[in-house]
Amino acid sequence: VQLQASGGGLVQAGGSLRLSCALSGGTLSTYAMGWFRQAPGQDREFVAAIVWSGTKTNYADSVRGRFAISRDNAKNTVYLQMNSLKIEDTAVYYCAAGGHPYYTGTTEPNYDYWGQGTLVTVSS
Repeated sequence: VQLQASGGGLVQAGGSLRLSCALSGGTLSTYAMGWFRQAPGQDREFVAAIVWSGTKTNYADSVRGRFAISRDNAKNTVYLQMNSLKIEDTAVYYCAAGGHPYYTGTTEPNYDYWGQGTLVTVSS
């Protein structure tokens, strides 16, 4: 299984971006999916997760109400819509595929596969 994240870039504070994560070499509906991020000089942190069917999601408090995770199993792609971006959202964003299809937790070892990351830079 390989994950390819895309959609990062430079955006002004208050703007929006949509990240995509394409899964290949497997079937997306087999996995719960998560997004994590790592800001410069900081540990990687959980952002959002979604179960295999899309019927349950989980968000970090810092992004709840601004970000939305979704998935299209037919396209083997998961998305992260990011609105009202803040400077502190600047980070490399990683998608991850979970071993259990109903997992929406924050624990990194519970995700089996990771993408390479896409950089989001929010400017003032």
